Amino acid sequence: MGLSADAALWFLPFVAPIALWVAWSDMKWMKIHNYAVLALAAIYLVIGPLALPLQTWAWGWASLGLVLVVGFVLSSVGLLGAGDAKFAAAMAPFIALGDLSTFLMLLASVIMVSFIAHRLARRSSAIVGMAPSWESWHRREFPLGLALGPSLLFYLVLAAGVGTAV
Repeated sequence: MGLSADAALWFLPFVAPIALWVAWSDMKWMKIHNYAVLALAAIYLVIGPLALPLQTWAWGWASLGLVLVVGFVLSSVGLLGAGDAKFAAAMAPFIALGDLSTFLMLLASVIMVSFIAHRLARRSSAIVGMAPSWESWHRREFPLGLALGPSLLFYLVLAAGVGTAV
């Protein structure tokens, strides 16, 4: 992996709660809150210089800007929600450029599995009954945060080598 195991381990404990919160809140409210986006960017701001070489950390901000611009274009034509675009931009610095194709395959897989699982879950009255007020059960749109947050989390776990033999 392009992201070192040490860097991934630095990021994991801080990113994990935000990634899980984003998945949950997008299902509940069909919204990724700005404070989750800002918290993720703040983690990169503070932990990034400790976990990454300074030049790599600085280039991460360029990737955030690029993904933000692309995301807002996609959002303005209705292909992506604004919260999804902002969260994807905040995720971008955590992804090593050398891992981009691997991450995109991981993201595509997680989107497919999340979409299918969400659509099946909302057909189950038992599951919907546990959280009947969740917006995502009643809306046509898919809560992309359900895939974005876990994709970042899975990527960091893979980069950290968690669960691999030494």
